[in-house]
Amino acid sequence: MTEILSEIAVTLSVWVLPVLLAVTLHEAAHGYAAWLCGDDTAQSRGRVTLNPLVHIDRFGTILLPGLLLAVQAPFLFGYAKPVPINVARLRNPRRDMVVVAAAGPGANIVLALAAALLLHVLAWVPEAANTWVGQNLLNLFRLNLILAVFNLLPIPPLDGGRILTSLLPYPAAIRLAAMERYGLVLLVGLIFLLPFVGNQLGFQVNVFAWLVGMPAEWLARLVLAVAGHL
Repeated sequence: MTEILSEIAVTLSVWVLPVLLAVTLHEAAHGYAAWLCGDDTAQSRGRVTLNPLVHIDRFGTILLPGLLLAVQAPFLFGYAKPVPINVARLRNPRRDMVVVAAAGPGANIVLALAAALLLHVLAWVPEAANTWVGQNLLNLFRLNLILAVFNLLPIPPLDGGRILTSLLPYPAAIRLAAMERYGLVLLVGLIFLLPFVGNQLGFQVNVFAWLVGMPAEWLARLVLAVAGHL
């Protein structure tokens, strides 16, 4: 029992900080971009901050990542409370919504790059903390790339869906925006239900790996190259 608790504590110690940093910066970036574009809704509600306590969603930030770690899922995922955006307050709603939506995934990519750059200084970290710091940085790198790619999927209410909605002609944009109420159901079906059904039928259907895993690997190579690791 002691060994199990010790293993859980070690696992949590290398994931808590990466999850909090990833979701906090993602949401704060949305709010900051909206503020720059004329909408002060998030700013007035105290959401343009790096204080993780303001952004934590009990299920998305704590329970979901914890559950995925507990079942040893092949990926880790989490989210924070969405930042409130009033599109009507944006100076140029269609253009600015692209900026606001892209700010979250963009922040995750920047954070992944920062983690990759910090890996260069591991040689100067004391040996006692070297492995722990290195694992935190690697998890921060991987998680942020997964979150960036996942959020850029062109399915409302994800950021990619909102970017696509803003770029499409009005008739198509209205039809895509109407899908937002079904977007989460579609994502759950694609990522969890379809693989489950496939496994029952004897087929391996890993939609998450196809849609997120492989693009995240390509992006990881690019970020590592920019950071001087390749």
